Amino acid sequence: MPVIESEEHKALRAAVAALGAKYGRDYLTNAVSSGRHPAELWAEAAKLGYLGVNLPEEYGGGGGGVSELSIVLEELGAAGCPLLMLVVSPAICGTVIARFGTGEQKREWLPALADGTRTMAFGITEPDAGSNSHRITTTARREPASGDWLLTGRKVFVSGVDTADATLVVGRTEDARTGNLKPCLFIVPRDTDGFQRRAIDMELQASERQFELVLDDVRLPAGALVGEEDAGLLQLFAGLNPERIMGAAFAIGMGRYALARAVEYARERTVWKVPIGAHQAIAHPLAQAHIELELARLMMQKAAHLCDAGDDIGAGEAANMAKYAAGEACVKAVDQAVHTLGGNGLTREYGLASLITAARVSRIAPVSREMILNYVSHQTLGLPKSY
Repeated sequence: MPVIESEEHKALRAAVAALGAKYGRDYLTNAVSSGRHPAELWAEAAKLGYLGVNLPEEYGGGGGGVSELSIVLEELGAAGCPLLMLVVSPAICGTVIARFGTGEQKREWLPALADGTRTMAFGITEPDAGSNSHRITTTARREPASGDWLLTGRKVFVSGVDTADATLVVGRTEDARTGNLKPCLFIVPRDTDGFQRRAIDMELQASERQFELVLDDVRLPAGALVGEEDAGLLQLFAGLNPERIMGAAFAIGMGRYALARAVEYARERTVWKVPIGAHQAIAHPLAQAHIELELARLMMQKAAHLCDAGDDIGAGEAANMAKYAAGEACVKAVDQAVHTLGGNGLTREYGLASLITAARVSRIAPVSREMILNYVSHQTLGLPKSY
């Protein structure tokens, strides 16, 4: 794995940074306050080829991988205008369909995901099955006469369902040989009968709203099943590794944005005849935040490299570590940025206070820091489980 970015990656980073600077934090804030999707930024990012940079060229994508897509999200975040649906639509859903979808599914969805004309949400979390995906109760049974699937269950904290054309839902089917339930993925169009949604009233303000889904005997054709019925966890984790990597990119971008605002303020704010950034009590914590963000990025790049190389096991460990490191670095960077500005850090004018809540999400979703520590202690260190 190269430690130094290639010239192509540097060029991509610079180009996306320029796009982000064109829109910036104010654009995203206005979109959130007006309750609308940041459609202009999404459309321009699609036109420039950034949304589908990780998808196969034969289906209109850029032929790259999560390495490239994470650069896109990080740089938009560093400009103050991250696009959460980048995590969900091209990264999770696009990756799963590209790897395991049927020819018809690839032709129907990948070109549209790549050019941004269609989006897809992802539903896995349930009220009683958050971190423990083995407790998922959304079940699918096949109707012998028609061959259709009937999907029943509930999902929570599903982003962007109101604007997404379909949701990739994680359900479970019964293994005819053992009777055990195994995970399977289904494409559920937004307007399918029995597919209901309710917006969750969130304290966090974001352009993508969160929803609870209720699936009441949702009838789906046989072609709604993504990949093989027997693939189980392989297909699921093919989407979860990119999710964690992109979660890390989101957090790193947010941390960089907050840190840049704090550094700018520390250079200009003068007390007792010198800029406050001249004082080590201000300068050192900002330097530490920068170091931790850079270290998190290195782990994210390692995870993305392993993911793109098809090493699902290696990517699983690295993606979890990257998400943990990025979440911790983001929270610290945002907290230090607000503290650097003092009272100004809590004003709307400087736009940092709202990041306090947003930064906490990076410790919680898409997987909590505690579950990552469980993963590392069990899978990496070989320690026994407590559950």
